[in-house]
Amino acid sequence: MSEVDNLSIGYAPYSSDFSSSGDRRRFVYYANSRAIDFEIAKPENEYDVVFVTHGADITVWSKYDKSKAVIVYELVDSYLATPVFSFYGLFRGLAKYLSGKHKYCQLNQKKSIESMCRRADIVICSTEEQKNHIRHYCDDVRIILDVKSEYHNYRMTQQPELKNNELNIAWEGVPHNIKSFAVIRDALSILSKQYQINLHLITALKYKKYMNKYVTKHTINEVKKYIDINNVYLYQWNELTVSHISSACDFAIIPIDSNDTMDNGKPEDKLFIFWLMGLPTVVSETPAHLRAMKGAGLSMACSSTNDWVSTIKDIVDNKTKRNQSAKKGFAYASRVNSEERTISLWDDLFEDIERFHNPRRRRRLEVNKQKDLSLTNLSEETGETR
Repeated sequence: MSEVDNLSIGYAPYSSDFSSSGDRRRFVYYANSRAIDFEIAKPENEYDVVFVTHGADITVWSKYDKSKAVIVYELVDSYLATPVFSFYGLFRGLAKYLSGKHKYCQLNQKKSIESMCRRADIVICSTEEQKNHIRHYCDDVRIILDVKSEYHNYRMTQQPELKNNELNIAWEGVPHNIKSFAVIRDALSILSKQYQINLHLITALKYKKYMNKYVTKHTINEVKKYIDINNVYLYQWNELTVSHISSACDFAIIPIDSNDTMDNGKPEDKLFIFWLMGLPTVVSETPAHLRAMKGAGLSMACSSTNDWVSTIKDIVDNKTKRNQSAKKGFAYASRVNSEERTISLWDDLFEDIERFHNPRRRRRLEVNKQKDLSLTNLSEETGETR
């Protein structure tokens, strides 16, 4: 990594204090692990490399002079899969401009994303489906999942015995995604007639709506809207809480509305988090979930109420199957999303940045050399000294 030490690196983050999960689990984590120096990127400065997150002002960075730097753009959600005339496509850009998050007004946010992908030399995404969309705008697209080292597996080797016909079920995520429980509302209702269901939701207890800025909402109101189960426990999200609460549960669930283009295109990151914590996990049938289940040799992805009911009953009533699903999931996630493997993908990216970077740096040095030479000649002609 000696060549990296000579690079001037700017980073346009999700959050200025790097508290966002996108900062903690991706570039910032990698840079810290490799002792790579960087600064928060400013468009008026020149860099050898700029990492632009989707939380940055892409209306500015998409216009960044092509000769100035290698641009790596991080686009880990399925924004390009959304219809052009969707609410997101038509009004998100305007909302970002009016809120001050974007300097320039691009009414259609999807167009801004396309422009940023065209400007980027490399785009990082999280699924094959995202990669196929991005390839229309950028030739070099990499799939790199989040580092999961902030979570811990506190479970014993064997799955715990179920107590008094109770099911303790874990879910974690942002409050906005609680709406996905509508997908399994009927399944939970059916199961609650046979079991006492305790839902443990690790999330933010309050959140900002409308550009994550303007109106404070209480998560309990989302729970009341989408979940009919009586025993719902809310926990303020943090890494240790996720690890402790999840590890104490019998299994985890990840319901997703497959009719929602953005949600259906999500990666398997959350599934891997639960697997790495030793939890059997039942999920909605999405492309990423199906790939992960196939890779692990499991069949716990559901597309209907009957699927959810039968899959949950199967692992509840069969401890051996519960143990096997936890072990297979852990083994697969440990293999394909280990910290070592993820770090190696970032190493590969930096090696390829050198391939992009060196010609530009040479050109820039040559331009500066020519400027210095011209000034020297001018000084000699006028008899001035520099």
